[in-house]
Amino acid sequence: MPRGLDKGRRGPAGAGGTLLGIVGLQIMTPKTAAARYRRILVKLSGEALLGEEDYGIDAGMLKRIAGEIRDLSQMGVQIAVVIGGGNIFRGAGLARAGMDRVTADHMGMLATVINALAMQDSLESLGVYARVMSALRINEVCEDYIRRRAVRHLEKGRVVIFAAGTGNPFFTTDTAASLRAIEINADILLKATKVNGVYDSDPMQNPDAKRYARLTFDQVLNDRLGVMDATAIVMCRENRLPLQVFNLFQAGDLLRIVQGEDVGTVVCTEL
Repeated sequence: MPRGLDKGRRGPAGAGGTLLGIVGLQIMTPKTAAARYRRILVKLSGEALLGEEDYGIDAGMLKRIAGEIRDLSQMGVQIAVVIGGGNIFRGAGLARAGMDRVTADHMGMLATVINALAMQDSLESLGVYARVMSALRINEVCEDYIRRRAVRHLEKGRVVIFAAGTGNPFFTTDTAASLRAIEINADILLKATKVNGVYDSDPMQNPDAKRYARLTFDQVLNDRLGVMDATAIVMCRENRLPLQVFNLFQAGDLLRIVQGEDVGTVVCTEL
């Protein structure tokens, strides 16, 4: 049982007589009815876990992200997560420096497993059931990725963290996020970045950069906007999977998206 869960306790009546109860070990609150999406996949970059650190994982940042995921889970939303490994190791970078690309990508996949295990531990410390499923077989530390089992975990209210990308070299974790979101029939793919949406130029360098509220996948590809790699964008387009880009560092944006608020940039097949 995750730390923080007490099977024997039931929530008291809240302000105004609202009853908070535990049903099947999942806290049900008035927020449940506010969720716009039933099942989501959140794509986190490895760099998101850096926080204030130069390398590795910032424990405070990890806990904050886990807390937002917990809040969504308490609303009854089924949540899958894909995490990159750039805070530990980026395979493409060392490949450019001369390392064999397949070896470098396999090392990058293992970095994503480390991040996934850290996220699982953080979620469990908050009382959330979580499972890590790896595209590479590492049975001693996590489950193998099996689509039907992943869907079953989601149906039972567990957060599923997909690790090791697609399990194949030359494919990014963005592509893995698109693939897994399609496989589990997610309602939307949420891409966490450092800025609040998609811009026509780098807002870090151009203060006059224009933010798009909505885009089509064709616009992203034709204008080379760099939202995700082209393979991931094409997969979303061909399977009509909407994508929403938001600022991970703006606390509460993830919750606002799930509640249907206008946050970041929505990318879809047609405007």
